[in-house]
Amino acid sequence: MTLQRRTLLQAGGAAALLAGIGREALAQAGGAQPAIETLKIVTGFAAGGTSDTTCRRVATRLQGTWAKTAVVENRTGAGGQIAIQYIKTQPADGATLLQSPTSMFTIYPHIYKKLPYDPVADVTPVTLACVFDFGLAIGPLVPANVKTVAEFVAWAKANPTQASFGSPAAGSTPHFVGALLGLKGGFDFKHVPYRGTQPAMQDLLGGQIASVSGPIGDLTQHLASGKVRILATSGAKRNRFAPDVPTYTEQGFAELQHSEWFAFHLPPKAAPELVARFNGALRNALAQKDVVDGLATFGLEAMSSTPAELVELLKRDTAKWAPIVKQIGFTAES
Repeated sequence: MTLQRRTLLQAGGAAALLAGIGREALAQAGGAQPAIETLKIVTGFAAGGTSDTTCRRVATRLQGTWAKTAVVENRTGAGGQIAIQYIKTQPADGATLLQSPTSMFTIYPHIYKKLPYDPVADVTPVTLACVFDFGLAIGPLVPANVKTVAEFVAWAKANPTQASFGSPAAGSTPHFVGALLGLKGGFDFKHVPYRGTQPAMQDLLGGQIASVSGPIGDLTQHLASGKVRILATSGAKRNRFAPDVPTYTEQGFAELQHSEWFAFHLPPKAAPELVARFNGALRNALAQKDVVDGLATFGLEAMSSTPAELVELLKRDTAKWAPIVKQIGFTAES
């Protein structure tokens, strides 16, 4: 566990929540007979990526307990905003759940003059889902002798028309990690936004873009192709899912040390009783070995929290990103 993760756990108390859930959480989940016919878990990103995977792993545990059927709906577009716009219009009856990265709530308020949703009022936080690091992957467009971040920076400076990186969305955390690399490396690092990391990886494999900044699990699953190399990870220590890859900090880019988390939210104005019951059901699901192991295969560390702890994390990260966004100078209109 990295220092960054330890800080997050201490702030949210999530470590204690992953243990000792047992019967009480199952009772909070609504009893033996599911009250909901169909649960829809909404994500703003494409199928096959880490966000989608998190939803599907949890859905398997909520089906038959919380709802008779649990399905995942990918409402992609606008860097995750479409999904939040959808969830804010749904009744808070326990039949619709949003899973989203933190960026839409903690970074977007700093880059959009007017969001189509209120990041505080238009959702009801329920629990954390997982935490993960980012990585920088390069593909066939970059020569095979480029093996470190410094070498990639040198190549990018020598090949400015090809120096590009994809990310899962404009304004997302991996977008800003890539932008910081360009800023600290002193070169023009062109950003290409996608609707999720997997579409970006396909263009990376095809040689349309030089690199991708994305969740480590979205990158490692492509290593078997032999066309992808991961140059760095963004955690405080080496990522356990890519232990041979040095961190940005090890390579002289400490400013790029950032991790992120996914969380679950209900529609706005959900009743406290519903939030508490859903929190219990999700905590139980996230503590199951098959879910923990399944998320780990995608570079995700399962984690949960109380609703109040999630609210505090949202506040903390919103404040943290304000000066970083200002430093980079990116806005939705830029």
